[in-house]
Parts: sequence; structure tokens; C-alpha cells
Amino acid sequence: MASQSQGIHQLLQAEKRAKDKLEDAKKRKVKRIKQAKDEAMAEADQYRMLRDKQFQLTQSKIMGSQSHLSDEIDKQTLEKIKELNGSYNACVESVLTQVLNMVCDVKPEIHVNYRATN
Repeated sequence: MASQSQGIHQLLQAEKRAKDKLEDAKKRKVKRIKQAKDEAMAEADQYRMLRDKQFQLTQSKIMGSQSHLSDEIDKQTLEKIKELNGSYNACVESVLTQVLNMVCDVKPEIHVNYRATN
């Protein structure tokens, strides 16, 4: 009987050691997974920052040339507005005179589609 209880006791101890080893292995696995996740996040953040810097540089190059184009377009627009205002001021009197003459000069005529009925 004593040898049986001693055998059972040894089996229980072996089972306890196996459980402890399994728990340690699970803890190491969880720790390694967390560490890998942290490393991946750090690497992704580093890559994101690198790509953001490249984007900012590219955008500044493009926006720099766009602002130059925008200034050129504004300049051309102002020149065109001045030209149109000058043309308007030069022709406004003659155009108004022509329009008034056409409106006030009424010539009564019978329309070509009019049919006289007896």
C-alpha cells in the first residue's frame, strides 16, 4: 500500500511539473507574441513616418510649382481684366448710341407672312 501511495504521489508530482512546464511555455509564447506585435507596430510606424516625409517633400515640390503657376494665372487674369475694361470704356458710348438708334427708329412694315383677307 505504501508503494502505491508513493507511486501515486510521484505521478501527481510529475503531473504538477508537466502543468508548470506547460504554463511556462504558454507564458513565453504570449510574451513572444506581444513582443513580435510591438516590433511590428514599431516597424510600421517607422515606415509610415518615412513615407509621410517622402509625401511631404513631393507635395512641397508640386505645391511650390503650383503656387508659381497660380501667381502667373492671377497676373494674366488681371491683365485681361484691364484690357476688357479699357475696351469697354472705349466702345460703351458708340454701342449705346447704336442700340438707342435701333430701338427708337421704328419703321412700320407689313410682315411677309401677313395675308390680307377680303
